[in-house]
Amino acid sequence: MRLVLDTTVIVSALNFPGNERLALELALRGRFQLFLSRTILDEVDGMLTRQFDWDEECASRVLQAIENAAVVIDPPRLPEFIEGGHADNRILECAVAVGADYLVTGDRRYLLPIGKHQGTVIINAPRFLSALSQVR
Repeated sequence: MRLVLDTTVIVSALNFPGNERLALELALRGRFQLFLSRTILDEVDGMLTRQFDWDEECASRVLQAIENAAVVIDPPRLPEFIEGGHADNRILECAVAVGADYLVTGDRRYLLPIGKHQGTVIINAPRFLSALSQVR
């Protein structure tokens, strides 16, 4: 199974207990193939250090562990799906480039309403974990 976790899911996983943390832990344990882009990792780094006051060294160590468990790509730019130059287009580009089965997000405004994009199911962490429990 190919999976992309968006920035908000990773940041939530690293700061709070819950479904997002479980999804990230499963990825780190190799339960499925995790794909990320440099853009996603840079956004996570920025959010951890600026919004959550993480020490840069600690953030760097954690991000390196995530990178080691993931396939990090530099997806090609695609025509905007979300108008206005929205950053979530970069998340969609990653999912499309790798043919992700799932894009796990907490973004209720832009990404979750899409539902499915070029074969990738866009889903929140609780629904993803439920779907994962159905796969043998």
